Amino acid sequence: MATALKFTCVLGLIVLVSVVGIDAAGECGKSTPDNEAMKLAPCAEAAQDQNAAVSASCCAQVRQIGKSPSCLCAVLLSNTAKSSGIKPEIAITIPKRCNIANRPVGYKCGPYTLP
Repeated sequence: MATALKFTCVLGLIVLVSVVGIDAAGECGKSTPDNEAMKLAPCAEAAQDQNAAVSASCCAQVRQIGKSPSCLCAVLLSNTAKSSGIKPEIAITIPKRCNIANRPVGYKCGPYTLP
């Protein structure tokens, strides 16, 4: 009897955690930083070479994702960005290179600071 009660309680806890986890939002809302990183494909060259031109489509995506500085930071430090060869120390300069006026200058992103 006690074992059945323990099992029921554990099962109930698992269901509760699962339901709460579905509605949880992270740095990028309901999307993951890795999914958001895929949207920054137009920025690939500019995020690897500080002298590369930043395309208008890259700037548009950075402007959109950058509405949440914590999301932009999470994207730049994501596994997808790392595996794509993104250099965070260069990628962090893209908002400035796009002349985004309302970028959060001085925002700390891991060991990097948004210029």
